[in-house]
Amino acid sequence: MGSTLLQLLLICYVFLSLVANGSAGITSTFIRSEWPSVDIPLDNEVFAVPKGYNAPQQVHITQGDYDGKAVIISWVTPDEPGPSQVRYGTLQKKYDFTAEGMVKNYTFYNYTSGYIHQCLVEGLEYDTKYYYEIGNGDSARDFWFQTPPKIDPDAPYKFGIIGDLGQTYNSLSTIEHYMQSGGQAVLFVGDLSYSDRYKYHDVGVRWDTWGRFVERSAAYQPWMWSAGNHEIEYMPYMGEVIPFKSYLYRYPTPYAASKSSNPLWYAIRRASAHVIVLSSYSPFVKYTPQWEWLEEEFKRVDREKTPWLIVLMHAPIYNSNDAHYMEGESMRVVFESWFVQYKVDVVYAGHVHAYERSYRISNIHHNVSGGDHYPVFDKSAPVYITVGDGGNQEGLASSFRDPQPEYSAFREASYGHCTLEIKNRTHALYHWNRNDDGKRVATDSFVLHNQYWGSNQRRRKLKKNHLHSVITSIPIPLSQRL
Repeated sequence: MGSTLLQLLLICYVFLSLVANGSAGITSTFIRSEWPSVDIPLDNEVFAVPKGYNAPQQVHITQGDYDGKAVIISWVTPDEPGPSQVRYGTLQKKYDFTAEGMVKNYTFYNYTSGYIHQCLVEGLEYDTKYYYEIGNGDSARDFWFQTPPKIDPDAPYKFGIIGDLGQTYNSLSTIEHYMQSGGQAVLFVGDLSYSDRYKYHDVGVRWDTWGRFVERSAAYQPWMWSAGNHEIEYMPYMGEVIPFKSYLYRYPTPYAASKSSNPLWYAIRRASAHVIVLSSYSPFVKYTPQWEWLEEEFKRVDREKTPWLIVLMHAPIYNSNDAHYMEGESMRVVFESWFVQYKVDVVYAGHVHAYERSYRISNIHHNVSGGDHYPVFDKSAPVYITVGDGGNQEGLASSFRDPQPEYSAFREASYGHCTLEIKNRTHALYHWNRNDDGKRVATDSFVLHNQYWGSNQRRRKLKKNHLHSVITSIPIPLSQRL
C-alpha cells in the first residue's frame, strides 16, 4: 500500500513538474473531414421565412440590464412596421403583461432592411419561465425564455461560448450540438453572419438569413453579443463607411446599464458571474472611452457576490496559430496587467478558426527597457481560450506554429463550441466539444478553480457544506484541474 501511494505521488510530481515547465502542451493530431466551407443555399429550410403576412422573423433576445431581471427582445417584420409590442406572462398562451418597444430600419447600398423591432422587457422575476408573443393575428408567434437565478456567489449556471459562426453546414452542426448541451445562455465572441464576404444587396440578405438561422436558439435564451472584424463592414467602394452599421442596428446590448458610452463594450452580471465584453476594433489605449470605462468596471466587480469574472473579446491576446498571429498584442499590452490584478478567471476570444487553451500565464513584466521577454506561469492570471471555430465559410486555421509554445496547453483545428458550467463559488466544469463528423465529442475538459475563492484564506471562510461540495458529473483527473 505504501509503495503504491509513493508511486502515485511520484507520478503526480513528475506530471505537475512538466505542467509547471510548460512541457505538457498538446497539439491534437485529429484531422477533421469537414463539410464544404460554403454558405448554405438561400432556399434551404434552415432559412425558412415564417408563414403569414408580416410574420415576425429573426427573433432573438439578450440580457437587458446589469443584473439579469430584464431582456431585450428583437425581431424583424418584412412588409410593414406593425406593432412593437411584446405580450408576456408566466403561463403559456396567457399573457398578463405587455411592453412597448421601438422600430427602425436602415439602408446599406441598395438594400433596405425590414422593420427592426427592439423591446425592453424589465421587472422580471429571477429563475422564472416566461412565455411571450409578438406579431398580430394569424401571423403572431410565441416563444419562451428562462430568467437566471438571483445574483448569488453559489448560483449554478451553464454558459455556452460560440464564436465565428457563419451560416454553413458546419455552423449548423455547431449550433445544433450546442442546443443539446444544456447551456442556458450564449457568450458570443464575435463574427456573426459573415455577410461582409458578399457584395452590394447580398450583404443585407445574408444578415437576414443569419437572423433566421440562429433564431432556433436565440429566441429562447439570451445571446450576449460582442463584435468581430466581420461586423465592421467598411466598404467604401459601395459608399458604406460607417463601421458596425448593420450590427448596431440589429443586435442591441445593455451597455448603458453598465455605464458604458458605447454598445460595443459593456458588462453584465448573471447568476454568479460577472461578464465583461470588450471591443477589439474600437480604441482601447489609455484615456480612450473604452479604457476609462474598463478601469471603472473592474472596480465595480464584487467577487463576494459574483465570484466568476469572465472577459470576452474577439482577437485573442495569446495565439500560437499562424492565422492572425500577434493581432491581439496591442490589447494585451494595455489590459493584461488588469486581468492579473483583478484575477480574471477566464478570457474567451474568437477570430482564429481553431481551438486553443492556455495555462495560467502572463507577460506583464516585459517592457521596452527590460523584464521577461516571454510569458511566464502566473497563478493570478486567467486561462485564455480561443474558440473561433464555429464553422464559417472561411474554413479552419490548420497551421499552428511549431514548436508549441510553453504557455499553450491544448490546440486543435476543428469546429466546435465550449461550455462553462459553474457549480458554486469555487468550481466550474469546462468542456470544449468538437463537432466530429456530425457528433458532439467532448475533447478538452477540466475543472476550473475560481481565482478569488480558490485561495486558502478565502476557502476557510466557506461553510462546511461548500467545502464538501463534490463535482461528480464528469470524472476529470487531477492533471486537468486549473
